[in-house]
Amino acid sequence: MPQPIVVVDYDPTWPEVFERLRALVWKAVQDFALGIEHVGSTSVPGLAAKPIIDMDVVVATEADVALAIERLAVLGYVHRGNLGIEGREAFQPPAHLPPHHLYVCLQHSLSLRNHLALRDYLRAHPEARQAYGALKKRLAQAHAYSIDAYIEGKSEMLLAMLAETGFASEQLDTIREQNRAR
Repeated sequence: MPQPIVVVDYDPTWPEVFERLRALVWKAVQDFALGIEHVGSTSVPGLAAKPIIDMDVVVATEADVALAIERLAVLGYVHRGNLGIEGREAFQPPAHLPPHHLYVCLQHSLSLRNHLALRDYLRAHPEARQAYGALKKRLAQAHAYSIDAYIEGKSEMLLAMLAETGFASEQLDTIREQNRAR
């Protein structure tokens, strides 16, 4: 049986957890990575979220992606492939670390732009942050064991926010399809 989807109120310790995880990962990639971004709902102060930190390691080239896969394996991360999202590689973290999702993203990828735009939009728009948090809580209750239904239920609101940040319709279509293919 899958784990239930749980959305909780914002926890002010999430940035500290991110910083601890970032410091660990940064040691392995600092000689070639451009940075590590705290993304996802835990990166937005005041936003309800699943208590799982999302992190994007930003790299410049495909060669850097391959090097990141190699270096992260030494830390115990298991490469899971791109999971259907171009320009982003996913990793399963070691079990002894706090719950988190780790991705390696090419610096100009749609995935990274999507993550950063949503984070920055929600940080800057309190009314959207409140509405999105309330939606996530409702969806987690209604679809506690269906991550696909949970993601589908959030999609239109997320796409509307991305449209407000200037994403083109074809980019929004790509993101919509990636969310459905999950």
